[in-house]
Amino acid sequence: MRILLVEDEVDAARMLAKGLAEQSYAIDVATDGKEAIYKAGINDYDLIILDVMLPIYDGFAVCRTLRADGFSLPILMLTARDAVHFRVIGLDCGADDYLIKPFDFSELLARIRALLRRGPALTPEIIHIADLEIFTGEHNVRRQGKPIVLTAKEYALLEYLARRSGQVVSRMEISEHVWNEDYDPFSNLIEVYIQRLRRKIDKNGHLCLIHTRRGEGYQLSANEDPEHV
Repeated sequence: MRILLVEDEVDAARMLAKGLAEQSYAIDVATDGKEAIYKAGINDYDLIILDVMLPIYDGFAVCRTLRADGFSLPILMLTARDAVHFRVIGLDCGADDYLIKPFDFSELLARIRALLRRGPALTPEIIHIADLEIFTGEHNVRRQGKPIVLTAKEYALLEYLARRSGQVVSRMEISEHVWNEDYDPFSNLIEVYIQRLRRKIDKNGHLCLIHTRRGEGYQLSANEDPEHV
């Protein structure tokens, strides 16, 4: 899942981005309200973490602008202002949740998971595809009850495919949601990670779950289809 982190304090942004990347999220950072609006307009994010106190446009103005422009993605606002009045303003601007600084990182992660689960349709905490189990809270994966060890990026790719289970997902969609703005569209990173997942998920004679549809993309599905390889 790809997140836009909007935070003008350099050290705080670096620390949060590092922690979120370690949890398998792809992170882009904006340091002021104008940059946040620009990046939200050119990239496809799954969630925005938005500080209130920002240069140029504050978080309230950014939130109002995005909602007025039709952006429906979840927005989690962060602020050191703990007065109820400011929380009301944030929610009325269109924020989905509000977290007061200082906060525990585990609470931030829990709120992110809760917002991402909503999406267009409620996503369960455990995603089942045949005998594959993906525990989205702990980022653990099992097949036939046996744990599968994945890197952060491998897990991020698998969870994204699982959230779109049964659908063919294009390389562009994967790059936009699993990698950040530093991704090179001419690289073969996606193919490399798909092959890594196949070696871990579909090994030992298991039913093949990861399919390639030539010219279209990839699909995670328990249905075997002769058109897919």
